[in-house]
Amino acid sequence: MLIGELSRRTGVQTHQLRYYESQGLLEPDRGHNGYRDYAEEAIVTVAQIRKLLGAGLSTEEIGFLLPCATGTLPELKPCPELLDTLRARLNGLDQHIDDLVRTREVLSDYITITEQSVAS
Repeated sequence: MLIGELSRRTGVQTHQLRYYESQGLLEPDRGHNGYRDYAEEAIVTVAQIRKLLGAGLSTEEIGFLLPCATGTLPELKPCPELLDTLRARLNGLDQHIDDLVRTREVLSDYITITEQSVAS
């Protein structure tokens, strides 16, 4: 199928599909006319990519995980890089959350101090 049809069937814009291809996540064949020709399986792959992006994974991380993915959910079957990649991403998110909480506390303190000086 051509990129426009894949876009219609998945609800993903053509520029995003081209980006996924540039990241090595989609590999269409090329017709004799040079047009991208996607197999039916590309619909499942795009669904997997979208779900994994929704989980906060980068396209680089998804590239490692796609060989472990089956189905549109996707279900991730055990493979060596899977748990290491997921754990590293989770640890990064936890660190980011901790940083945001600290930043929020400092900002809240500034607000409190400023409100108190205005009230005085």
